[in-house]
Amino acid sequence: MMKTFEEVVRFHGHACPGLAFGFRVAEATLTTLGDRAQDEELVAIVENRSCAVDAIQAVCGCTLGKGNLVVRDYGKQVYTFLKRPDGAGIRISVIWNGPTEDAATTALWQQFFKGDRTPEVMRGIRAAKGRKMQAILKAELNELFEIREIQETLPEAARVWPSIRCAACGEKTMEPMIQTVAEQPLCIPCAEANKHPTR
Repeated sequence: MMKTFEEVVRFHGHACPGLAFGFRVAEATLTTLGDRAQDEELVAIVENRSCAVDAIQAVCGCTLGKGNLVVRDYGKQVYTFLKRPDGAGIRISVIWNGPTEDAATTALWQQFFKGDRTPEVMRGIRAAKGRKMQAILKAELNELFEIREIQETLPEAARVWPSIRCAACGEKTMEPMIQTVAEQPLCIPCAEANKHPTR
């Protein structure tokens, strides 16, 4: 059973248009591809780090920890979902423009982007976001998204790696992330510091 938007809001911490987009992306995904991931059988590749990604984690069961959420931060409202083991899936891109805002709301946004956080401006911004969020939640999926069926090579499944202690800081580091510098195993920050020592 798909989570409700209210459950997703509780997971994320607040309601906003970005979360609403993610919820509708998740709805489109489960409608097309079936049930949420119990383990790693559904892989999400997201092209931004917006609030939408939290909705995808909560609804679709794709998480960083399980390795079936891949973040490629291109700043694009594009979401790809692939099924293991065959790599069949869908690519979802946001096409929705939303209703045109009135002059007063446009002026409020301009004040907000200039750094104005007075109570009056914030009330207006919250109201504008609320209207946008409701419009996203009520829109037809084909008004919101272009959805294409695709076939892609799946990212490597999650693996458990042994940990190695960094020779400089002593902190345990996943083996493939260790860099060898002067025959010493170093974590990435220590290896970087070794390349650019403070003068």
